[in-house]
Amino acid sequence: MSRIGKRPVELPSGVEASVSGQTVTVKGPKGQREFTATDDVSITIDGNVVSVEPRGKSKRARQQWGMSRTMVANLVTGVTDGFKKELEIQGVGYRAQMQGNKLILNLGLSHDVDFEVPQGVTVTCPKLTEIVVEGIDQQLVGQVASNIREWRAPEPYKGKGIRYKGEFIFRKEGKKK
Repeated sequence: MSRIGKRPVELPSGVEASVSGQTVTVKGPKGQREFTATDDVSITIDGNVVSVEPRGKSKRARQQWGMSRTMVANLVTGVTDGFKKELEIQGVGYRAQMQGNKLILNLGLSHDVDFEVPQGVTVTCPKLTEIVVEGIDQQLVGQVASNIREWRAPEPYKGKGIRYKGEFIFRKEGKKK
C-alpha cells in the first residue's frame, strides 16, 4: 500500500486542474504544466482535490501510484510557488555573471565557459559567487543546476568549485612532508 499515493493533492485557490484521458493539466499563476500518467493508475478530480488510484494490485501499479501522485503534487507546486536551486562558487578568481541569455563562468580554465540557459528556466547572479536557478519544472531546474555544477564540481582538498548552497563537502588531508 502506497503511503504517498493515498494522500490526495489539494489545489490552492487560483489553480485549475483538468484530466483528459491519462493527461493531467494544471494551470496556475506562474504558468501551465502537464503530466501524462501510465495506464496503471486512474486520476480523478473532485472539487479542489486530485486523487490517484491504482488499477489492479500488480507491483508496477503500486509503483506508479506513488510516483504519479508526487508528479501531480509537483505540478501544483510548480505553477504556484515554482522551484529554486541556489549554487555557490568558491575559489580565488572564480565568478559568474549573466550576459543576455548566457551564463559566463570564470572557473580557472583556459577559457570562459558560456552556458546557454534553456527555455523555461531563469538564471540570475545576485553576487559574483552566487547562481540562482528558478523555474516551474522541478526536473528541468535540477538538471540545469546539475549541468552548471558539472563544469567545476567541488574538490575535496581545498573545497574549490561550484556547490549547492548548504552542501557539505567532506575535506581530505593533503600530503605530509
